[in-house]
Amino acid sequence: MKSKGFTLIELLVVIAIIGLLTTTAVVSLNSARLKSRDARRISDIKQVQTALEMWFNDNQAYPDALVLDGTASIATTANVYMSKSPADPLNIGNYTYDYYPCKFNAVGGGYICGIGNTPVSSYQLIYNLEGTINGISGRATATPGGIKNN
Repeated sequence: MKSKGFTLIELLVVIAIIGLLTTTAVVSLNSARLKSRDARRISDIKQVQTALEMWFNDNQAYPDALVLDGTASIATTANVYMSKSPADPLNIGNYTYDYYPCKFNAVGGGYICGIGNTPVSSYQLIYNLEGTINGISGRATATPGGIKNN
């Protein structure tokens, strides 16, 4: 007499295959989330750079201070350049956007960056990536000249 149903070994093989597929899906999903957060960071920084260039065109200097926390605006009393500044998708620990105003050092050349330097003729936007996008990874800097690794 032949019994109907599955053997224990057949059930274990099916469970193992389902577990393997689930693990692969979770790993792929986490990788996609990481890439998505990094793409958003690059997009946010480029939007801030655009707002800063509009500010510079109107004021012949960059702002003395800038809060990039997801709530503050990038604006003067006359113009709004960004109604709501972006915040890093994680916005914890090292994952924040930091703005450093810079001024030209007439004595030694180059720029001196830090809070309170006026008139501000340049800036640095510091942020961190979780992966690699377009050859940029880890801690990165955006300036009026573009985006680069630190």
